[in-house]
Amino acid sequence: MRVYLSIVVILILFGCHQEPSYYKNDSGVLGLVNTSGDYEIEDTIEEMEVTYNMSVPKETSQKIIKESYLEFETNDLDKTFDNIQRYVKQNNGVIQNDNASKNYNRSIRTLIVRVPTNGFQNTIDSISKSVEYFDSKSISSKDVTEEFIDLEARLGAKRVLETRYLQLLSKAKNVKEMLEIERELSSIREEIEAKQGRLKYLNNKVALSTINITFYKTTTSSKITQSYGSKMGKALKSGFNGLSYFFLGVLNIWPFLILLSIGIFFIRKWYKKKMKI
Repeated sequence: MRVYLSIVVILILFGCHQEPSYYKNDSGVLGLVNTSGDYEIEDTIEEMEVTYNMSVPKETSQKIIKESYLEFETNDLDKTFDNIQRYVKQNNGVIQNDNASKNYNRSIRTLIVRVPTNGFQNTIDSISKSVEYFDSKSISSKDVTEEFIDLEARLGAKRVLETRYLQLLSKAKNVKEMLEIERELSSIREEIEAKQGRLKYLNNKVALSTINITFYKTTTSSKITQSYGSKMGKALKSGFNGLSYFFLGVLNIWPFLILLSIGIFFIRKWYKKKMKI
């Protein structure tokens, strides 16, 4: 009987000196197994059994991204721009980008306007009142509520995981355990930053709707005729310049022309003498 008791005591003592170890549950969450009995971590182990479904987001209002594209002709580019600028300011918006360009018979102005969602339709209606007809007009709405809720849920779960890993880090017993936990923390924080960036982008798109506006002015026929006459004048001038360049080129090789003339003179003289013989 004493022999059996001695064996049991030895096994208990051996078990008390084992190092703490880590495990991963079915959700891929790192856990800490207590084999030393030096501290109580039962609560920590229970808290570590986390899944992404644990973070249930609160009810979220509908998230809609609104965009519009308008293209039309105008008789006065500056007046049209001033009107658009006034409509945008009335609805607390801003002109994010302003670009002017010109082709053969058109002067074009392109604007990118950002306005709060509640002033989106008012801005379009105000612009439309001063336009006879649109070459192109489109309005689109994209519901991103589902993506928004999913991102918030995943972000909340990742933050909870981050907190749990920090708790484990404070209880790590050696460098190997610390490095393993810190590697997991780094990966989680990268995912948190990515989801925060996407949420920020969606919030901006939802809060400020985008209106792309292109308006242009067509040049008159008299200007086209004048442009044709100008081209004829340029052609004549170019021909005269070409002739001038030819004479200048001849002047540059005058020594060779003199030598060539002397050579021709002596050859002809020699040929005439030969013919007389």
